[in-house]
Amino acid sequence: MISNFNPNIRTVQSTIAKHKGDQPFDGWEELWQKGGDTLIWDRGIPNPALEDTLIERRATIGEPATTDAQGNLHRKKALVPGCGRGVDVLLLASFGYDAYGLEYSKTALKECQEEERVNADKYTVRDEAIGRGKVMFVQGDFFKDDWLEGLGLSRNCFDLVYDYTFFCALDPSMRPKWALRHTQLLAPSPRGNLICLEFPRHKKSSLQGPPWGSTSEAYMEHLSHPGEEIPYNSNGECKSDPLREVSNGGLERVAYWQPARTHQVGIDASGEVLDRVSVWRRR
Repeated sequence: MISNFNPNIRTVQSTIAKHKGDQPFDGWEELWQKGGDTLIWDRGIPNPALEDTLIERRATIGEPATTDAQGNLHRKKALVPGCGRGVDVLLLASFGYDAYGLEYSKTALKECQEEERVNADKYTVRDEAIGRGKVMFVQGDFFKDDWLEGLGLSRNCFDLVYDYTFFCALDPSMRPKWALRHTQLLAPSPRGNLICLEFPRHKKSSLQGPPWGSTSEAYMEHLSHPGEEIPYNSNGECKSDPLREVSNGGLERVAYWQPARTHQVGIDASGEVLDRVSVWRRR
């Protein structure tokens, strides 16, 4: 369970707090350089909820590749912002996506390359007819376009975006920008799907982060009204209006469920999974 009494969490929080302002991500580079137990978000393996989604929810998110009339295979592009060690990127590639892992930390990118080199056999191809997609790890700021341009890509090119420990790592003040940026990166509907593994839902929103606790309503309000300042109460809880219309350019939630599996940190003492999976598309 997430606990603010964990000394490693306190180290993470104090390090990130030193780097607010123009360079909010520099603290993550410092943490990756420290390594060891400081990397509290690094589970070393992909989240089982993502693996199950890729297998069981294809009717919702589509296939990882398509074939044209001439029989040519066209792979979809998947993006993992704040990809950490890159395990989710490698998993997506094993399903057939051309997978892009975005990291601000140069040290984390070295860990991605090492994970790919040493543990490639863990990410076996899931469908021989589709094969493995390419893997690309890139250093950059999620909120800027220079990394896109460096890859020769344009906005709204990603068919799948996966967000797990990225939303909860950001200061809540950055959530309007986070939601707006997803609308700038995600391909048009129905091709483009944003998968959010919502965590930590069990942590009180009033407690210091990262990770910042959040309810599902916060995802709903921000993604359906990207760029807007969303009101929060004194307890840090999002004030949601279930009757409020999705804004022009906002994302719609097309699926939402309690996964059967997730990392242990998202499971309570009784064995109940507290995380949720939501899927979003551009309106």
